[in-house]
Amino acid sequence: MDIEQKQEEIIDHFVKQALSLEGSALGSLVVEATSHPSLFAFSEILAVPNVLQLEGTETSVNLDVLRLFSQGTWSDYKSDASRLPHLVPDQVLKLKQLTVLTLAETNKVLPYDQLMQELDVINVRELEDFLINECMYAGIVRGKLDQLRKCFEVQFAAGRDPRPGQLGSMIHTLSNWLDTSNNLLISIQEKMKWADTMTELAKEHKKEVEDRVEEVKKSSSHKADIDFRGHEEIYSEPGGVMDYEEDRSRPKRIMCTYQANRIRASNVAILQDHQGDSVLKRLRGNHHPHLGVPQLSPQGYICYATHWEDNWLDKFWIEIL
Repeated sequence: MDIEQKQEEIIDHFVKQALSLEGSALGSLVVEATSHPSLFAFSEILAVPNVLQLEGTETSVNLDVLRLFSQGTWSDYKSDASRLPHLVPDQVLKLKQLTVLTLAETNKVLPYDQLMQELDVINVRELEDFLINECMYAGIVRGKLDQLRKCFEVQFAAGRDPRPGQLGSMIHTLSNWLDTSNNLLISIQEKMKWADTMTELAKEHKKEVEDRVEEVKKSSSHKADIDFRGHEEIYSEPGGVMDYEEDRSRPKRIMCTYQANRIRASNVAILQDHQGDSVLKRLRGNHHPHLGVPQLSPQGYICYATHWEDNWLDKFWIEIL
């Protein structure tokens, strides 16, 4: 449970007691409240009508003590100690704790020299012990003791009762924070809208690219199918397959080998037209090393056939130099 939550029940207890007491009887209540180790806010007790009625009476000093602990510091007490009652040790400790909270309101780096002067501490060891044992362990501040720089870096400090004139400054600070938050929210919303727009554009572009790729695939597949069918019609009869291989190992001699199963001998002329007359040369008198005796086709090309019958070739090769 943090310091603010702890104080709620304590404040409610003292407020109920103040409502049932009057005059000098409130003096003991003020001492008890200002000595309580877990109470650091006193504005609610100051607002009790019975306490306010002490103004201008013989016991008004109790009201002044309560105001000192609500808004003052140890230095304020020292400057007005002749008029105020003597404080008990617990009240002295409480007022020095409240002094640290007041200093932390305006500066998050508190030099040791300033703290020792404000708290009447004579050396650094005593100061650090006070900050650790009476402030950080009490939960009213959190921070870091920097012995090298001789300062206390404040990370958190519990709030005190607002002083006269401080409320307007707090409202101004909160208004500025609200304006900044609204502007930041508008900027974030604009960025989100821009991101949504860019996402939609990216999706549309991706779909266009995918559609285009699909069109290209279909077009390429259709063209390849047409080309394949055209070559099949030109070079083969049903039941036959023609392969073409080019020997690139002999740059000065071009050797092309055509192989087919049972191709009509008259189709050899078509092969000549496909490759071009400038490349095809008639060969006579050559013998293929792996097949039968070379034979001359009707068009004048050397054919090596395993079987020649009724103008059909089971297999043939045409060599072109």
